[in-house]
Amino acid sequence: MASLKCISPIDGSVYVERELATAHEIEAALAQADKAQLHWKQTPLSERIAIARKAIDIFSAKEGLLAQELCWMMGRPIRYAAGEIKGFVERASYMADIAEQALADIQLPDKAGFIRFIRREPLGVALVIAPWNYPYLTSVNAVLPALLAGNTVLLKHSAQTPLCSERMVAAFHEAGLPKGVFQYLHLSHADTEKLIQAPAVQHVAFTGSVPGGKMVERAAAGRFISTGLELGGKDPAYVRADADLSHAVETTIDGAFFNSGQSCCAIERIYVHESLYEDFVKQAVALVKTYKLGRSDDPETTLGPLVKPQAADFVRGQIEEATRQGATAHIDPADFAMDKRGTAYLAPQLLTDVDHRMRVMTEESFGPVVGVQKVKDDEEALALMNDSEFGLTAAIFSRDIDGAMALADQVQAGTVFLNRCDYLDPALAWTGVKNSGRGCTLSSVGFEHLTRAKSFHFKTEL
Repeated sequence: MASLKCISPIDGSVYVERELATAHEIEAALAQADKAQLHWKQTPLSERIAIARKAIDIFSAKEGLLAQELCWMMGRPIRYAAGEIKGFVERASYMADIAEQALADIQLPDKAGFIRFIRREPLGVALVIAPWNYPYLTSVNAVLPALLAGNTVLLKHSAQTPLCSERMVAAFHEAGLPKGVFQYLHLSHADTEKLIQAPAVQHVAFTGSVPGGKMVERAAAGRFISTGLELGGKDPAYVRADADLSHAVETTIDGAFFNSGQSCCAIERIYVHESLYEDFVKQAVALVKTYKLGRSDDPETTLGPLVKPQAADFVRGQIEEATRQGATAHIDPADFAMDKRGTAYLAPQLLTDVDHRMRVMTEESFGPVVGVQKVKDDEEALALMNDSEFGLTAAIFSRDIDGAMALADQVQAGTVFLNRCDYLDPALAWTGVKNSGRGCTLSSVGFEHLTRAKSFHFKTEL
C-alpha cells in the first residue's frame, strides 16, 4: 500500500509515516460527508458555535505537544512554534464570535404585501487543501467558517505535516462534532485532483504554489464550483524618507526571516529612500548577523532549517545568480556553522546592488534572503512595488499617515500595512491579486465565499 513519509528537516529522519487513503476510503469519506451535511446544515448555528468553541479549547490545551510536532515536521524553531497554536486560537475564536452576524439573513426594507430577505446557504462539501509552512493557520482560515456556515469539510494537509489534519479533526470529534462532518484524508497528488472532480465537492480552498493553484483550476474547470486560491507572494516593503528607521529595520528584517522566510506574506524585497539607505543597510546587516542558525529543537535557535535540502538549494541558487549579476552579499555563510550544501540548513542573506533583472527580486524565494534596493522617491518605489506577478501584501513605513494612505491606494496588493508587516488580522479580509490568487478568507467577507445567496420573495396579500 502506498504511503507518505514526513522527513524531518532537523536531521533527515522519518518523523511520521502514514498510509495514503485507498480509493474505497476516499469514496466512503466523501459519501459520509455528503450525507452528514444534510443534517449539519439544519443544526442550529448556536450549537455549531458551541461545538467550535469547545474544540478550540481542546486544541489549545495541547499546545505543547502540537508545537513540538510542528518543530519536527517542518522545522520551525521550538521557541516560536507555540505561536502558531495561539494564532489558531485567535483566528478561530474571532470567527466563532462573528458567525451569527456574518451568517444572519439580509433583511430588506419593508414592502407592503411582501416578505423579502436573502439567506446565506451552505455550499455542501468543502475540500480544504493546506500547506506545510503554516499548517494550522492556513487551514483554520477555511475550515472553521466552512463548518460554522453548515458545510462539511474534508481536510488534506501536506505530506510534510500529516499530523496537523489528524490533530484538528480529533479536537472537533472530542468536542462532539457529528460523525462525517469533519474528516481528514492523506492523499497523493493524483487522488487530490480526482477528489476535486467529485460531484459532491462544492468548494475547494487551496493554499500553496501557483502551479498547485493552476492544478485546482484545471481539475475544477466546467464544474461551476467555487474555489479559493491563496498562492505565492513576493511581498515588498517601502521605507519612506520620514520613517522611524530603527522600527523599519527591526520590523522588515523580522518579516523577511521569521520562519526562515517560508511564508507567502514574508517580506522578500525592500525599497529604501536614498536618504535612509546607507543607515538602513548598516543596521539591517548588523541585525541579521545576530540570528542563530541551528536545529529547530534547540531553544536557542532563532533561524531553523528550511523544509528540505532542495528548498535550501533553490534559494542558494538565487543568491549565487544575483551575485554573478552584480549584487553584493553582506553575510558570510561561514559565520553560520550549520550552513552546509546538501542539507536544509542555510545562512540568512541580505543583498544590495539588486534590481529587477535578478530572479531574487522577482521570483518567490520562500527562504532566508532579502534584497534591499535604493529609490529616489515615492513614484519610483510604487513602480517597483507593483512590478511583480504577485500581489498578496505590501508594507509602507512612514510617519505620514495621509501620504502613506495615498500611496497605499495605488499599491496592487490584497493587504497594505503601515509600519508593520507579515501579520493577519482575523477581522480583515485575507485576499490577493494577480498570481497571489483569488477569493477571500477571514473577516465577515470570508463567510461569503463559503455560502451561496438564496432569496425569499413571499407575496402575503392576495
